[in-house]
Amino acid sequence: MSPSEVPLNDEDLVTRARAGDLEAYELLVARHTASAYRTAVLLGAGPDAEDVIQEAFVKGHRKISRYRGESSFRSWLLAIVANETRNLHRSRGRRDGLALRAAVANPPAEIGEDAAVEAVLAGERRATLVRALRSLPVKDREVIVCRFFLDLSEDETVTMLGWPRGTVKSRTSRALAKLRGLLDLAEVRRG
Repeated sequence: MSPSEVPLNDEDLVTRARAGDLEAYELLVARHTASAYRTAVLLGAGPDAEDVIQEAFVKGHRKISRYRGESSFRSWLLAIVANETRNLHRSRGRRDGLALRAAVANPPAEIGEDAAVEAVLAGERRATLVRALRSLPVKDREVIVCRFFLDLSEDETVTMLGWPRGTVKSRTSRALAKLRGLLDLAEVRRG
């Protein structure tokens, strides 16, 4: 690989994007689209996740001069995604809850094959986890998503959520306890 083929890191791309290099920003977008999408989905954007991340990338481009480099570009961008997801929740209200209730009212038909049954059971466990996660208060859900679904470090979570470090630590602990309780309750109801 020649020196001109060495991939640029985020810091270099941000510097170029600030100078007006649209291609550099497009590379940042390509690099972080998957984690931005996961963030939006896990924070409850549902079918609007693509719209949320598109809006976040547009806002990120407009505000790139405000990025100070105190945290990773990824965590700064994911904070914008989280804010856009909150905006979606405020503007759309309870639509996601209605979709979830409709899905529960129409469960998939039973399948007789072992592999298919295992897939259904795995899907049910995943659905139970998602239901439990969505029933947590918003701030508890956000910290769980950041720390365990997005695998963000404590520092990145502090940046993304804009909370003090102590709040991230204590809320993570309390939110995990609540989530475990909800999952245990779901298991008791099922069993």
